[in-house]
Amino acid sequence: MDSIQERLYPSLPCFGCGHANPNGLRLRSYPGDDGVVTASFKPWPEHDNGLGFLNGGIICTVLDCHSAAAVMLEADRQGWKPLGDAALSYVTAGLDVHYLRPSPLHEAVELRASVREASEPQMTVDVQLIWDGKVRAEASALWKRWRPRI
Repeated sequence: MDSIQERLYPSLPCFGCGHANPNGLRLRSYPGDDGVVTASFKPWPEHDNGLGFLNGGIICTVLDCHSAAAVMLEADRQGWKPLGDAALSYVTAGLDVHYLRPSPLHEAVELRASVREASEPQMTVDVQLIWDGKVRAEASALWKRWRPRI
């Protein structure tokens, strides 16, 4: 089964979720029956925070880009297609990240995202990074409808 990213925006060059970026993370997120979008992410040795754990900037990136999958899936379900020649229907307008526990550098972590509020102008997504059954980081992501300016 193709991931949300591969199905809805396969040519996007985004560092976190773009499959057209050969040097990127290439997240693969999947819809669940319970409305939760899930993914697994295996950090690279280069993602070290200097103390042997996953770097906070990489955590922020995967939370942002995984929330994108939930947003783009909801937009697709609602028929809110990209406007003009835009590659995506929505862009990140805010990301409130909370780091709760260290995240491992050498083991895969689980990502979970669910759309809390959805309207055509904006969406809010709750997203978590989990390892060993514990939430390591969480965020609330605000996404706004991308409207090309002329």
